[in-house]
Order: sequence, then C-alpha cells, then structure tokens
Amino acid sequence: MKKVQSFFLFLLTTSVFTACSSDDNEVLKPTAKNIEIGTADNKQALIGRDFHFNADVTAGNKIANVQLKILPKTGETYSKDWKLEFAWPEYIGTKNTNVHKHFTIPADAAEGKFDFLFIVTDENGTVLEIKETITITDPANMPVDPVIGRDMLSRNDDLIYYMETWVEPQLIYKKNDKLTAHAQISQIMGNGILYSVLIKKSLNYHPESIDNLDLKKVIIISKVEYKDLGPASKITTLQKINDVYGGESIVLGADKDNEGNAITAEKAWESGQYNWVVLYKNTSYNMSVYKSMPITINF
Repeated sequence: MKKVQSFFLFLLTTSVFTACSSDDNEVLKPTAKNIEIGTADNKQALIGRDFHFNADVTAGNKIANVQLKILPKTGETYSKDWKLEFAWPEYIGTKNTNVHKHFTIPADAAEGKFDFLFIVTDENGTVLEIKETITITDPANMPVDPVIGRDMLSRNDDLIYYMETWVEPQLIYKKNDKLTAHAQISQIMGNGILYSVLIKKSLNYHPESIDNLDLKKVIIISKVEYKDLGPASKITTLQKINDVYGGESIVLGADKDNEGNAITAEKAWESGQYNWVVLYKNTSYNMSVYKSMPITINF
C-alpha cells in the first residue's frame, strides 16, 4: 500500500513540476489595445486626406517589426490595382509603445472596401495580426465633407488673429482677460456637435475626436449641437440652433467653464502653454475633424 501511495505522490509531483515548467516556458504574443482605425475609429479613409491610426502595443519580449497594410479585399472589384504598405522601424526593440500615426491616403488610391492589417512581430517569433475592413472614398463622393475655417482669436474684443495657418499668435493672455475663440464648420448637413476647448500642454492630452474627449482635462469655451441641417450648411462656435446659443468667450480665471464645469484639479488655471482645440463630429455620417493651435497664458 505504501508503494502505491508513493507512486501516486510521484505522479502528482511530476505533474505539478511539468505544469510549472510549461508556464515558465510559455511564449507570450504581442497585444494591442486602444486601437483606432480612422478618425474616431470610423474605419473610413478619404483619398488625398489625412488618415489616423492608433494602438498601444505590449510585446511578449520585444518588438522586432511593425507593419501596416491596406490590401485589396477578396471578392471586391476596383477601378485599378492599388495597395499601401508601411513598416515603422522606430519601434524595433521596444517593449511597450504607442503607435500613433498620421499619413495621407495617396491621390492614386482606388475607392472601395479594403483589408486593413496591423502586424506586430515579436523577437520571440510570435505575431499579432489585427485585420479590419476600411472604406476608401473620394471626398467628392461624400454626403458631407466637414471643413474648419474662418477661425480667429481675440483678447478683450480688440486684438484679433485669423488662424488660416494655425500657428501660435504673438499674443500673451493674462488673468481676467476675455478670450474669444471663433471657428466655423462648413460643408455639413444632418446632425452634429461642435466643441471649442482649452487644454494644458502639460497634460500631454491630444484628443482628435469628440468620442475621446475627457471633460476632466478640458475647459469648454463653447459647445453647439444641431439637428436636421440641409445640404452644404455652416455652423459656428456662436450659433443659435433650436433656440440654444453656443458661447465663444471665457474669462481666464473663471471658476466654471461655459458648460458649468468647475475649473479645478488637472485643468485648474495656471501659467504656461495651452492648446485651443476645435473638434467637430457629424453624427449622421460618422465624420469627424479637428484643429489645434497653441496659445500662451500668463496667469
């Protein structure tokens, strides 16, 4: 009987040892989260326009290669042969990294549905492949093509800077100054929402869509929502929509922003660099645009 018990004890010990050895030798694959394919993750691309991609990648060991491919989709018909491929060597050798890229969809791209592949190869030989479908469209064929324009900043209603180039104006804002920020969105229809906000540069927070807007980090200058606009309409950051007015001005040092949110904690006023950011989303057609411009506040 003792021999039988010893034998089963031996089997149990061997099994536990083998399981531990297996765990110790497990080869981990790369992983990715916070993936965004297109602005606001809309999986849309416009020919000749900027395309946004984001992913937070963690390697099993270390990254050996990062690739992005836009390839013809099986069963689809196109007007021409076309594909697009990138390799980004700057991520080689990293363990944890943020892959945040903007690139232009070439003018010779074909319209249609394509396979979008994000591929991360690990030094340990494992591979992460994320595959999605994106739609590439000529902007001329879109029902809306939002454009941010007629942008200007002023201080105390007297100094105005027009922001065609969106470079920092040679103007320093001070405590108790009234900052007025005006922007216009054109070539729109249907339903949508427009934000104009201030964000501290020190927060290292750069939202590119309303979907990613963290109200704990932004000071809202204006917010405009609208419905049922006709074709080729325009709205501004100061607009009467269904008897609701948006604002364009805020006093630097105010206790609350123009949506009634307390300006405290991370977004409390202080001296330094800020970004004025305009974000727009057409909710009818899932189209988003944004612009960002630095300003200086001497609080």
